Amino acid sequence: MSQPRDNRQKELFRPALDRIVDKHHPLVRLAKRIDWRCIEREFGDIYSPGAGHPPLPVRLMAGLLVLQRMRSLSDKALCERWLENPYFQYFCGEEVFRHELKFSRSSLSRWRRRLGADRLEALIAQSQKAQA
Repeated sequence: MSQPRDNRQKELFRPALDRIVDKHHPLVRLAKRIDWRCIEREFGDIYSPGAGHPPLPVRLMAGLLVLQRMRSLSDKALCERWLENPYFQYFCGEEVFRHELKFSRSSLSRWRRRLGADRLEALIAQSQKAQA
């Protein structure tokens, strides 16, 4: 019986984001100042265990919500910008440039709903603190 393909092989041919982004770009600098591990600990509990799709990375979803607030983007505009902008992808923890979404617009609304208004504001406050 054959083994499933290792998708990491595909990653070898994608451009590594840390090699193409400007290290001095504001989003790169902000991404380095945010304590993503703290955010993962604080907000990782919104996923419920059980069957279904594997959860999307907390950094991806938290990063998307921060970018959305920073840039005043709709869900649709955020998805479009994420696809074309290596800085958005880098900020959200991607290591290689992607030409397809790893999430859907409905993932954003579900994550916001599970997070709740108070916790969303706490997430935004953490990112603003890192900007100062």
